[in-house]
Amino acid sequence: MKTPICSTGLRWLWLTIVIIVADLGIKQLVLSDLNLYEPHPITPFFNLMYAQNFGAAFSFLANEGGWQRWFFAGIAIGISIILMVMMYRQSAQKRLTNIAYALIIGGAIGNLCDRLVHGFVVDYLDFYVGNWHYPTFNLADMAICIGAGLVIIEGFLPDRDKTKQSTAKQDNVK
Repeated sequence: MKTPICSTGLRWLWLTIVIIVADLGIKQLVLSDLNLYEPHPITPFFNLMYAQNFGAAFSFLANEGGWQRWFFAGIAIGISIILMVMMYRQSAQKRLTNIAYALIIGGAIGNLCDRLVHGFVVDYLDFYVGNWHYPTFNLADMAICIGAGLVIIEGFLPDRDKTKQSTAKQDNVK
């Protein structure tokens, strides 16, 4: 018998859609309202600034001949498919894992859309101290980092199912 989708981790894909819609919406505003590399101060340590990233995180491989666009697009598609399969195979009750995967997929697809449409990723969050600027990033990047962080955190948490099973075995032994 097939497992209903609502009882699998795919139930959490609504979060992926929220991330994609918010990310692409903000990027559309940035493209229509901001000039390239012109900072708009918000606080003494934060600007909104439209930047183009032809590479990956921290502009990794940005200065290559263009092949990296398709390389990173392929990675985004591959990771998204793998994570959706993993979500399908696990229970919707594994909230932390499913939220993490949904965030990563949403961020990957948000940046993938930029790569396919523009050939670069639209970044706009510019944090700085004095003359030092952290690499400009966007909502999709934040979703990916938060999702990856949740995966790491979950690795340190005890598995409830295994804990329940071992407790039940101990109770049966007594």
